[in-house]
Amino acid sequence: MDKKKLVLLVVALLVAAGTAFAARSLFSGAPAPQAEAVPVKPKGPKVLVAQRALPVGTIITADAVSFQDWPEELVKDAYFIDGEADMSKLLGTVVRYQITAGQPLTQGALVAPGDRGFLAAALGPGMRAVTIPVSVKTGVAGFVFPGDHVDLVLTQTVKGQGEPLRTAETILRNMRVLATDQATGNDVVDGKTVVRAFRTVTLEVTPRIAEKVAVAQDIGTISLSLRSIADNQAEFERALARGDIKVPEGASKEQEEQLMRQAMSKPIEGKTTYVTGGDVSRFQPSSRPAPAGPPMPPGVAAYTPGTGRPARTGPVVRVTRGKNTTEEVVGTK
Repeated sequence: MDKKKLVLLVVALLVAAGTAFAARSLFSGAPAPQAEAVPVKPKGPKVLVAQRALPVGTIITADAVSFQDWPEELVKDAYFIDGEADMSKLLGTVVRYQITAGQPLTQGALVAPGDRGFLAAALGPGMRAVTIPVSVKTGVAGFVFPGDHVDLVLTQTVKGQGEPLRTAETILRNMRVLATDQATGNDVVDGKTVVRAFRTVTLEVTPRIAEKVAVAQDIGTISLSLRSIADNQAEFERALARGDIKVPEGASKEQEEQLMRQAMSKPIEGKTTYVTGGDVSRFQPSSRPAPAGPPMPPGVAAYTPGTGRPARTGPVVRVTRGKNTTEEVVGTK
């Protein structure tokens, strides 16, 4: 091979090697292209769906439902369509059967106020409805709405000898409000809930608690104490610690939330808290006064406990009349 061809061949090899090295350096630093999934937006109207699981008897509130895009071919006539459904009429209705999260609501799934069986549909299994009178003072100034949970505080005056004892006691907790007066929903004007005074409140209770509420109304005055939403989580954790609620192993977060809603929707009775006048003011008694007995005769300061007879506060003589013998304190008639 002649010398000129050999030089050209070497130069060509060097150029090829340099090109390959440059190409390798260029592509090694660049990230590999990745395919991105583009979400396909359903072509259809927005329908009303549940934001969370809605058990039977749930009162529909603004945070329980929302409108969501839905495939047009899957839209049913019974669905509530955005722009056609009147949300002001849907708020305050009650779920007739259980609805899962993300499931569209149908017209047959809700019972509206005034419909036959509305209140019965709002009650959970085995529960009852009771109505108690309230005022602006005892009803949290109207800031209680259907779906809220309240505690019941009983205020009473215990009479006896001496100064009467004034007490306030939380007798029942976690009562669900079904209605205020005859309203089962909230009035919304310009996106704000209207606060209105009411004279009665209907609560969801157990049969035993219904009896307690009936007696409490005769004993004294019942006041409402509005509960915080955050109390549900704290009560749930205490119930778990006591062993009242058992969460299955491997339960998802949704299952735990469902257990919490079921457990915390029930009214709570049992151990109560209370205060007396002595806890508020040093000039008020802090213990129950002694029961009033029959008038004590002259010279008698008290009666013997459990006998109803005068205590021995002085010399005593036995008096026998026929077959009957009695003890008399000297100086009494």
